[in-house]
Amino acid sequence: MKVALFFTLSLSVASAAHADLSPRELDVITVPSGQPVTFFESMLDRPATGLTARFRFVAPELPQTLAALSYDELEADMAYLCDTYAMPRIAAPVPSMIVISLSERETVFGSVEQDVAQVFEAYRPAGTVCEWEAF
Repeated sequence: MKVALFFTLSLSVASAAHADLSPRELDVITVPSGQPVTFFESMLDRPATGLTARFRFVAPELPQTLAALSYDELEADMAYLCDTYAMPRIAAPVPSMIVISLSERETVFGSVEQDVAQVFEAYRPAGTVCEWEAF
């Protein structure tokens, strides 16, 4: 299934610097666990930890996946999304952190929805790969 996503999200940082997180045409992504994942949105913000790029994905089978997988297996999915989806879309300035989130359906950023399974993990860009970042 093809999903055409056309938008540009950039944020001015330190005068004229911009990071382009524009998604490209995208298929449903199959992560190592086999669950289907689709891109939802990306954004930049600057919390106390520095410039952060957030990539949000929808994983409709997330509740079943959480019940069936270990943390290491689930983290492998999130690391895969960081390495193969987020890193190729990062431009100058390079963020200090990349946050990958999975949600069983689209949600408003920052909202707490008790009936929606959501997980997230943070990574630090290290060259062309993501390194897990402990909170």
